[in-house]
Amino acid sequence: MRRALTVIALGVVIALAALWWTGGFDRLAQWAAAHQRAFQNSIALSLRAVRAGQPEAVTALLSACFAYGVVHAAGPGHGKVLIGGYGAAKAVPMLRLSVIALLSSLGQAVTAVALVYTGVSLLHLGRERMISLTEAIMAPVSYGAIACVGLWLFWRGLRHFRATLPTPHDHHHDHHHHDHDGICATCGHAHGPTAEQVQQATTLRETLLLIGSIAVRPCTGALFVLIITLQMGIAGVGIAGAFAMAFGTATITIAVGLGTGALRGGVLAGWASTPRAAQIAALIELAAGLGVALLAGGLLLRAI
Repeated sequence: MRRALTVIALGVVIALAALWWTGGFDRLAQWAAAHQRAFQNSIALSLRAVRAGQPEAVTALLSACFAYGVVHAAGPGHGKVLIGGYGAAKAVPMLRLSVIALLSSLGQAVTAVALVYTGVSLLHLGRERMISLTEAIMAPVSYGAIACVGLWLFWRGLRHFRATLPTPHDHHHDHHHHDHDGICATCGHAHGPTAEQVQQATTLRETLLLIGSIAVRPCTGALFVLIITLQMGIAGVGIAGAFAMAFGTATITIAVGLGTGALRGGVLAGWASTPRAAQIAALIELAAGLGVALLAGGLLLRAI
């Protein structure tokens, strides 16, 4: 069964690579962009209905905002890159990974609200200037931070992999016995970290860094809704719409994180009870970190 899970996981990885190679992700991005424009039109119509006092318009607006967040997240995005890479690199509990993804998306809504109310109320910036500020400054900062997280994951994976390599006295390793902590009963040394040690989730600081690197760049759709509703005198509805978008974005981001985590578990399943388990886990962390760094680095180069 474990070997079957590994084969299935590798098959999914190959299928995703083939989809990328054949331009499938580009077609997905085009589909997402077209639907975003459609939902933007629905949002604009709902906003006029809200201002006119139609009671059902608020529900329609929030539904359109949620749907916009879903299709926005379905296209290329920095949040999915980081959450997906983090889920692939480390054995993070599903609930914890879901909470990180949710807080990252909600953090983008908080940033959007803070930016709009600071920019419009205090600095008197218009919509075009606000979006330009987001794309010119906050987007590169976010991409750079994510690239740094990717490099950090790569470095951790490299260190873990080095720790799994044989030590000079390992030529007698086949005759040794190990307890559940990976300590050799014959020589009294650990010959490298166990799979559980390599997969160990870390600190609150790490979690905050992940959330902050995503949340620093707000969604332009949320900025649009917040600025328009502020000018129309229905600011509370705009804030609710921004958070509805965030929940929509979170549904895709959580799914990506859980999906990559499941793929990681499937790949490792076949080696779970072998001495290679820690080494394979370290290689996955190394590859995931490198992937995050390269993708975020590419987004950064396009943004600057």
